[in-house]
Amino acid sequence: MIYRFTLISDEVDDFIREIQIDPEATFYDFHEAILKSAGYTNDQMTSFFICDDDWEKEKEVTLEEMDDNPEMDSWVMKETQVSELVEDEKQKLLYVFDYMTERCFFIELSEIITGKNMTGAKCTKKAGEAPKQTIDFEEMAAAGGSLDLDESFYGDQDFDMEDFDKEGFGGLDEGSADIPYEEDKF
Repeated sequence: MIYRFTLISDEVDDFIREIQIDPEATFYDFHEAILKSAGYTNDQMTSFFICDDDWEKEKEVTLEEMDDNPEMDSWVMKETQVSELVEDEKQKLLYVFDYMTERCFFIELSEIITGKNMTGAKCTKKAGEAPKQTIDFEEMAAAGGSLDLDESFYGDQDFDMEDFDKEGFGGLDEGSADIPYEEDKF
């Protein structure tokens, strides 16, 4: 059996990587295949996150042991086989490659290929340039620029203040506006 994962980036539109991996390989093997396919160095903290269908993080697989609490489940890349946490097609994962700025690749298990076997992991499709591996906060601020707070900030250019009225805010009635606010004293 072979797992075929597709990786994309929210920073570079044409970036796509396809990694095929033996399900019995470790997340560390997967991590190394991603680094190699993107041309990244292996000197940064990274993590995989197993996600739900809405990309909400559920479980973290870390590069190094991070949790010293024996009561908590923890997964380390070198000790965890991919099949231990990923079983179904369309499973979503995040691969955080720049921990300081939370930059990541979005990964989906796009196909489980039965009847074939391989060892380790390899990149089988490569398109587009990978985003820069790390950026500092100043670069990030410069790239983001300033927030554009014009009338289309919330995506609705037909916004009209007249659309808001007291009745539109549940729980507020005419008399409540006259009640003075008392600050809590600590």
